[in-house]
Amino acid sequence: MLTRRPLDPNKGDMPWFTGMNHRKSLMREELQQLVENPWFERVIIALIFVNAITLGLETSPRAMERAGTLLYVLDRACLTIFVIEILIRLYVRRMDFWKDPWRVFDFCVVAVALFPDTGPFSVLRAFRVLRVLRLVSNVPSMRRVVQGLINAMPGMGSIVLLLGLIFYVFSVIATKLFGAAFPEWFGTIGASAYSLFQIMTLESWSMGIVRPVMKEYPYAWVFFVPFIIVTTFAVLNLFIGIIVDAMQREHEEEAKEDRAAMHEETELVLAEVKELRAEIRELRQQLQTGS
Repeated sequence: MLTRRPLDPNKGDMPWFTGMNHRKSLMREELQQLVENPWFERVIIALIFVNAITLGLETSPRAMERAGTLLYVLDRACLTIFVIEILIRLYVRRMDFWKDPWRVFDFCVVAVALFPDTGPFSVLRAFRVLRVLRLVSNVPSMRRVVQGLINAMPGMGSIVLLLGLIFYVFSVIATKLFGAAFPEWFGTIGASAYSLFQIMTLESWSMGIVRPVMKEYPYAWVFFVPFIIVTTFAVLNLFIGIIVDAMQREHEEEAKEDRAAMHEETELVLAEVKELRAEIRELRQQLQTGS
């Protein structure tokens, strides 16, 4: 009876469509190893720095006169490499690419640079510098900082509402007290809110606003000092506290994930050691039986 030899993909025995899928799978694995290589990430980061320098030099008329063509070529070359990188990542990860928000951010930043420089899209030329922000997605430490800020948004929203309420109350009071004498600063609620914002930032608050007001109203400090204490020294420090707490939680979560990964690896190693011990025990028994 004739027996059928198993198909060998290396000898071209498989059907053409199966062999093509096999070659695509091998190519995808090779490209995945390429984009996950640390040297590949370092090259992309270096190109981002180079592109940032060229975009900055393009704002200098003197630099454009001397090396305008070179800067344009470098910019186009960096953009081409970025597009190829995104296409490779899309091919390797396919639909999983869109599940990573950092990769989606990279895609959007590079896509903006592909719009034409003329016509209604010419204004987008200024946004080419957004490519520099790709450093955030490629540098893990910067990514952790941004992730911490994002995690702090819910808590910061509550503080923003509290700060808005404080501003509204103090703006109404300031308009009632100082609006008649100083309409430019406190004539309306909007003007009062803007003046109070300047006072909160401590930018020219004393000689610019408070002392002129105190010439007309000597006891105005009773209003301004509590406002500065509440907003500048209390509420704004809450922002810092929430951000630090969020970043600390992000760091603890990453450390927990690292410990979990190390625990899994340790379990695998222990399982392999147990298997090796069992095999050695069996070999010893066979040797003893044979002798």
